Order: sequence, then C-alpha cells, then structure tokens
Amino acid sequence: MFKKLKAKLKNNNMIHNYSKMWKYVKPYWGRALLAMLITIPIGAMDAVIAWALKPYMDVVMIEKGASYTAYIPLMIVLFTLIQSAFNYSATYLNTWVGQKVSIGLKTDLYHKLLRYDAGFFDKRNSGEIVYRFNGDVDTSCNGLLTNLKLFTTRLFSSLSLIAVLFYNSWQLAVVAVVVLFGALYPLTTVKRKIKPLVSKSVFSGSSVVTHFNETFSGNRIIASYNLYDYQLGKFRTTLHECFRLGIKMIQRTGIMSPMMHFIVSIGIAVVIWLGSYLIVTHTITPGNFVSFIAALIMLYTPIKAIGNNYNAVQMALLAMDRVFELLDGKSEIASKRGAQKMNGLRKGIEYKNVCFEYEKDKPVLKNIDLKIKKGETIAFVGNSGGGKSTMVNLLPRFYDVKGGELLFDGVNIKDLDLDSLRNNIAIVFQDNFLFAGTIRDNIMLGKLDATEQEVNLAVKNACLEEFVAGLEKGLDTPIGERGALLSGGQKQRIAIARAFLKNAPIVILDEATSALDNKSEAVVQQAVENLMKDRTVFIIAHRLSTVRNADKIVVINYGELAEMGTHEELLNKKDSIYASLYQSQLK
Repeated sequence: MFKKLKAKLKNNNMIHNYSKMWKYVKPYWGRALLAMLITIPIGAMDAVIAWALKPYMDVVMIEKGASYTAYIPLMIVLFTLIQSAFNYSATYLNTWVGQKVSIGLKTDLYHKLLRYDAGFFDKRNSGEIVYRFNGDVDTSCNGLLTNLKLFTTRLFSSLSLIAVLFYNSWQLAVVAVVVLFGALYPLTTVKRKIKPLVSKSVFSGSSVVTHFNETFSGNRIIASYNLYDYQLGKFRTTLHECFRLGIKMIQRTGIMSPMMHFIVSIGIAVVIWLGSYLIVTHTITPGNFVSFIAALIMLYTPIKAIGNNYNAVQMALLAMDRVFELLDGKSEIASKRGAQKMNGLRKGIEYKNVCFEYEKDKPVLKNIDLKIKKGETIAFVGNSGGGKSTMVNLLPRFYDVKGGELLFDGVNIKDLDLDSLRNNIAIVFQDNFLFAGTIRDNIMLGKLDATEQEVNLAVKNACLEEFVAGLEKGLDTPIGERGALLSGGQKQRIAIARAFLKNAPIVILDEATSALDNKSEAVVQQAVENLMKDRTVFIIAHRLSTVRNADKIVVINYGELAEMGTHEELLNKKDSIYASLYQSQLK
C-alpha cells in the first residue's frame, strides 16, 4: 500500500514539478520564506477587525459604555496600516523571487533550445518557440507566485476568521464551514475541464506570434505581390480560432464563480435565520452575531471571486507542466558518453551504405556508398529534391543517418564528440544568417578570440577589403537585423570571412553563389576559391559551371548515387545525366 501511495505521488505532476522548481527557488529561499511568513499576519489581522466588533457592539451599542469608543476604531486603523505595510512587503518579495526564478528557468530553457537538433526546429514554427520557451515561463512563474500570495493570505485569513466564527457561536460556525466546503467543491473539476483546451490555446497563441514574425521577415514579398488582404484574412482566421477557444474556456469555467456566489448566499441566509433564533433565545448576544456576520462576510466575499483566481492558478500549473516537459526533453542528436575528440581530418570521409529519411517510409537517401580523400573537392549535383543538401547536412550531424554508417577517418560519426566534430567543419550556406550587430561581430563568430591581424586576413581572403574600406566605420559598421543593410554578395563574403576565421579542415559550400548576379558571383567565386585551398571541400551547386574543377562530381538522383567522376569523364560518358544537365544549362 505504501509503495502504491509513493508511486501515485511520484506520478503527480504538480508535486513532481514543485520539487523540480525547488532548484530555482533554493538560491532565494530566505526571501521566499519571508514572503510566505508575512502572509500569516496579513491574513490573521482580518480576524482582529471582526473580533473587535463583539465588544464594540455589546459595550457601546447595547450597554452604552464609552470606554471602547476611542480605542477600538484606533486599533482597527492601526492594524489596517500594519496589514498594508506587510501586504506591500509580501508583494515586493514575491515579485523579486518570481523574477529571479523566471530568469533561471529562461536561461536553462534557452540553453536547451540552443542544443536541440535541426529536426526539432523543422517540426515547429517560430511562434511556438517564443510562446513555449518564453511565454510559458512568465505564465507559470508570475501566475503561481502572484496567486500563491493571494491563496496563502486567504488561507491564514480563513483559519483566523473561522476561529472567530467558533468563538462567537459554534452552531452558526458549523453551518458556515459546511457551506464553505460546498462552495469550494466545484474547483476540484477545473483542471480536468480546461486541460484539453490549453494545448489548443497554446497552438493558436503561437500562430498569432508566427504571423507577426512572417510579416516582419516577408514584408517585401507581401508588398510586391499585394498580399495585404490575403495575410489579413489568415490573421483574422487565427484570431477567430483564439476567440472560439477563449469562449469555450469561459463556457467550461465561467459558471464556477456564479455557482459559488449562489451557494455562499444560501449560507448567509441560513446563518441570519439561525442567528436571529439564537439571539431571541439568548444563546448568543447581538455582539456575537454582528462579529460573526462580519467574519462570515470577510470569509465568504473572496470565496465568491476565487474561481477566476483558481483558473489562473491551474493555467499556471499547466504552463509549468509544459516548461518542465521541455526541460526534461532530450535532443535526439548529442554526444554519447566517452565520445572521441576529433582533431582534424587525417585520411578521409566515407559514406557506407547510408540511408536517410525525414518521414517514415519516405527515403531521401538510398544505400549511398562514397569515399572522399583528405584534400579532395567533391561536388554534389542533380535534380532538385534529390538529396544533395541532405548528403552534406549529415556531415555536421544536423541529422543522423537512419541506416549504414558515416565515417571520419574510419570512426563512426556517432562515436565522435559533437562539439569537436563541428569545430572541424565550416559551412557557407546559400542564404547565410547574419546576426544584428556589426560586420566585425559577424566575422568573429568564426573565432571569438581572433586577433586583429587574423580578422584582417580573413577580410582580405574573402574579397571584402574594398567594400570595408569604403565604409565610414569600416568593420564596425552596423548591418541591421539579418544583414538587412547589405547586398546578397556582401552577406556571402562576410559568411566566407567567418569561415576563413574558423580555419576548419572541412568546408561545406551549400549553393554559395546560386542566388547572386554575374558580377557578384565573380567576386564571391574568387573568395570561395581562396577558402577551398588546402581543405576538404563539399560543394552543392545548381550552376554546373562552378564545379568543373572539382576532383569528383557526384550526381545524386532521387536519393541514389547515379554517377561519379570528373567533369570530363562525365561529359564523355554515354547517356550521362550530368552531360544532359550541363548541356541544358549551356543552352
């Protein structure tokens, strides 16, 4: 029986999550405890005001005594002042601790986000990332701590007020407490009612954020294609879905406060009826009754509105569930224990019967066998969607092979330390991402501790000297978000300079010149050729004229290695796919 109870407690998400939350609260436990302790007098002082009404009523109002007329009102004012000071202190401490806990959670979540594999991002939109990695933390921390103060205050207030009820009349107190539990019972069904809607609400809320992100990034496409009405229509659809879910939430939980209000009103009516009888029979004094009614109203009034607060607490708990679901999650691609460090490439790389699929039973690569020697330049060409990009995406382990092996110097890539593997690979994409900041900031991402001499050499090799020299601030020129102030060729050369600074033995060029005009391509191509010297290079190219000098040209067609050879060998091969592609481009 004890084991079953232990297992049940272990499976209780709320208890489990609170135990995990302790890690983030522990550094500030002193302030958190003080904030909790302050709520005791805040709540208890409510009872003092209700209790003081009994002697005031009996002595002043009934017996016409003057001794209580001065100090009871003063005492009420004094206690209220002290209560207000405690209330401010508790709010301040709760907010301080809540913000610190939020910072800790967000830091760990961001660290987790940085380490998630490419497949994780493929399946999610930007709005969902922002919503779950940032918004859920705010909802869980702020919602719980704000309402925790409310509930702990109400708890001690309720206990002290119930004591006042029993002090004045145990008969009336029994009725009041029974009604109190009856009013609170509907709260036990809140989580069950709202849980199915919460995940849908998160998805809809994240879709709203995605709309804003897409509008920011795609503003020129929207303008050039006059997509204003189309985008507005999509946005309205998303907002209407959010509205629908919000209304469903109200339908399932909105009845609780009115229901509690009704139950409480029944309790007050019964107490007044029974209290009148007890006064007539001299069981209690009028002072007892007035004090009791004051305590009862102070006890019941928050209960009537507590439904909405309880809903917020449940939303915060569900947000906490989602936060720790992310923190407990693991990237599918990570270094195994005891992984081998990679220090350069000594012999070469081998694809050994490699198979890969993004979706089950939809193969992208089929039984690829390919050997690349150190220092070779390999070009992947073929039909669009044939698997060229997937071939190179496997090298830095953006994805893991589903079958076969990918070997570096005879060692399975899964046995290599992931960070050291990626330290040995530099990548220049077709659309390189540049971070907000300066040209220097983006180049130095290749080597954060690079010297000025190393940076200048990278700039020279990337054919950026003339461009940088023409700028008033040179390398310290801001480039805008995602390099908005630069041309396509300038972005590519900054990315190439970054790769130069990294000085990795393996270089991947993913269609690095395909999106450029002829003039820009010529400059970037020169920078690319500088980067390729004395390195093992993988090139993905649509423009076949750029890969004529590759040591090997590999034709990937519908996920299979269709042809392999030099430019001349493939042109002279009978029924060559490469020759057909090359001739069609010349025409």
